[in-house]
Amino acid sequence: MAYRGVYKPENPKKYLGNPNMIVYRSLWERKLMRYCDTNTKVIKWASEEIAIKYYNPVKKRAAKYYPDFYMEYIDKEGKKKKVLIEVKPLKETKPPQYKRRTKNVLIAEAMFEQNQAKWHAAREFCLDQGWEFQ
Repeated sequence: MAYRGVYKPENPKKYLGNPNMIVYRSLWERKLMRYCDTNTKVIKWASEEIAIKYYNPVKKRAAKYYPDFYMEYIDKEGKKKKVLIEVKPLKETKPPQYKRRTKNVLIAEAMFEQNQAKWHAAREFCLDQGWEFQ
């Protein structure tokens, strides 16, 4: 069962973007939204508000990647940090394993290759900004 919906923040002033249009596509995303919204250490946050240009090796053209979250927070030492976060199941962060190549395996391989290109672009973007990527 897929969990999707619109998140209504308790602290809309912390959200960068339109607080009436915050969409989650999984319970993990909704849980992180609630954390960002209610945690006093989180100063600002956003969901899919930042666009990063990258080369999509599957479609063989330039594209835009919208990381799941941007967050500004105060760390344990009291320093302000900025981070981009992608929420994915662990199995989608590793190359697909297979015993024989089927259509589903080919799709999983293409998605993995595309995600690797997105995450590489995100890491480069974060390096340029002085942010972290998780």
